[in-house]
Amino acid sequence: MIAKKNVNEPTRLGFVLIPNFSMLAFSSAIEPLRMANQLAGEVLYEWTILSADGGAVAASNGLSISADREIGDTVNCDAIFVCAGNQVQHQVGASVLTWLRSLSKKQIVLGALCTGTYVLARADALDGYRCTIHWENMASAREEFPQLVISPDLFEIDRDRYTSAGGTAPLDMMLHEIREAHGADLASAISEMFMCDRIRDKHDRQRVPLTQRIGTNQPKLAEAVSLMEANIEEPMTLDELSFHVGLSRRQLERLFQRYLQCVPTRYYLELRLERARQLLLQTSMPIVDIALACGFISAPHFSKCYRDTFGLPPRDERRRAAGQVETGHVKTTPARASSLRRTTVCSASAALPATAAASSAHI
Repeated sequence: MIAKKNVNEPTRLGFVLIPNFSMLAFSSAIEPLRMANQLAGEVLYEWTILSADGGAVAASNGLSISADREIGDTVNCDAIFVCAGNQVQHQVGASVLTWLRSLSKKQIVLGALCTGTYVLARADALDGYRCTIHWENMASAREEFPQLVISPDLFEIDRDRYTSAGGTAPLDMMLHEIREAHGADLASAISEMFMCDRIRDKHDRQRVPLTQRIGTNQPKLAEAVSLMEANIEEPMTLDELSFHVGLSRRQLERLFQRYLQCVPTRYYLELRLERARQLLLQTSMPIVDIALACGFISAPHFSKCYRDTFGLPPRDERRRAAGQVETGHVKTTPARASSLRRTTVCSASAALPATAAASSAHI
């Protein structure tokens, strides 16, 4: 959770816009903050928009956002987020990198939206931290910054570094932050206002296309994965998979190890657990039925595998998603969340802000 400099004041966030930034990623981060203020009936968050020279910055869709100030001005923020987009390598200037390095040395909370992770990495602000970036940029980032630990997750929060994969992932990251700071009731109410079926968390991974991960010249591996995906309820043995794709066990194991960095059995288990998690969070199926539908021999075996992978048992995962576990200092329930939504006067659903001033008061 982002620590406030003054506990009696709103959380203040700064957003640095890099030319050609992703409007979707930017608005996905801003809108939950605006809605939090609206639903709470008080100013919980304030934000300011920054640019290298204080001028307007054009997004990749051609629309421009006016900045409130340039990065050199004194900004009393609790956290700074860098929002970037296409061709970030050619868009970030030396002044921004120098400024971010100075903030990093002052132990300021820093975050990134979409390819903003690349900017923080260039500023040496992610060394020793776990981070993420959009799957399209993952390979190049790992090549250029081999010292970084880059995960395929939607977002990563590692101490005072917040990184998200872009697209709508910043929405989930901000809802996670709001839930930690102000309770699950408010986060769930925001999610419903935006018609999100659920709040994805840090255990959710990006849907990286398999061809992006292994290339198009490995048809046998792609066929094996397709067979796994089609046989979740009754998992195939490794011998059966090998037979159907026309490879020996050893050849298939080598392909998985080389291109997916794991053995086939582990990959298959993770596929089944991901399917189980979708059923757990998106349906009301009993846990024992989910276990059987995903190829586990018993509910206890399923629970152990699930906990080993996601850090908590299936029952607690479902209760947390329903707002029935303690978050911070507030214990939440669905009834209390419904009460919050009933007593809140809601305006029209959020639209992309034409200017920063349309979203909220600024710092």
